[in-house]
Amino acid sequence: MAGGLAALLDDIAVLAKTAAASIDDVGAAAGRASAKAAGVVVDDTAVTPQYVQGVAAKRELPMIRKIAIGSLRNKLLFILPAALLLSEFLPDLLTPLLMVGGTYLCFEGAEKIFERITGHAPEAEEAQATDLTPEQETTLVSGAIRTDFILSAEIMVIALNEVADENFWSRLVILAVVAVAITVLVYGVVAVIVKMDDIGLALAQRKSAVSQRFGLGLVRAMPKVLGTISAVGIVAMLWVGGHILLVGVDDLGWHGPYELVHDLEHHVHDALGGFGAVGGWLTNTALSAVVGAAVGAVVVAIMHVIPRRRGAH
Repeated sequence: MAGGLAALLDDIAVLAKTAAASIDDVGAAAGRASAKAAGVVVDDTAVTPQYVQGVAAKRELPMIRKIAIGSLRNKLLFILPAALLLSEFLPDLLTPLLMVGGTYLCFEGAEKIFERITGHAPEAEEAQATDLTPEQETTLVSGAIRTDFILSAEIMVIALNEVADENFWSRLVILAVVAVAITVLVYGVVAVIVKMDDIGLALAQRKSAVSQRFGLGLVRAMPKVLGTISAVGIVAMLWVGGHILLVGVDDLGWHGPYELVHDLEHHVHDALGGFGAVGGWLTNTALSAVVGAAVGAVVVAIMHVIPRRRGAH
């Protein structure tokens, strides 16, 4: 009896070690996959605050919560099953689909630049209205969730490519972990960003002179911080979209554009010595953004400029 119990405990210990190793493997794979999608995560974090700019303070966190729930629903209920099925049965479609998403990011970034240049940016109008009707709030949240759908799809497909060699169930668990972790990270950071001015006001009302100065500094800095975040979001769209397209055409057999960028990156890396890694990364990023801006400009022309000119005639 004692021998049987000892054998059972040994079996349980082996199973526990195996489970722990599997959890470690999933965690490591999820970490690698998330790191590969870091560019789109930055994009997502930078873009989302724009949807709650100018909104009454009491509605900021409820709106962010709605967007976060919509983002998680997008990832777990729609994108994850579709990506897994495609990777299992039609893996060759993943790269073209990723490129479609990349083109959309290029268009979004170029469209925002176009709106700023022409003075038709909707953000300027929305920033004046602090008390939204339920219908207006629903429209803003829906728009944010739609944009997030594209970014989430990019994140999930990039993550999927990183763990493509894993079996089906491992991919499922890893991508579910990535979906939850990135959603919590992105919208946690967004919540902190949009509430910084309220934190500053609270500090400014304290008795401590140091707290008051720091709080007033936060309040004054936040418009510039949000403006910078908005600009970073636009650049990130062009950079990420352009990079996805460069890698995509390389995977599909047209190697020239990506090889050119890669060669220039290596030249800068070798020329800068100790700063080569940073210089190479900046070179790749800048050239990807240029490609993204060029592709985005073409799509903006097709969607906005050409129809306007035809309408004018």
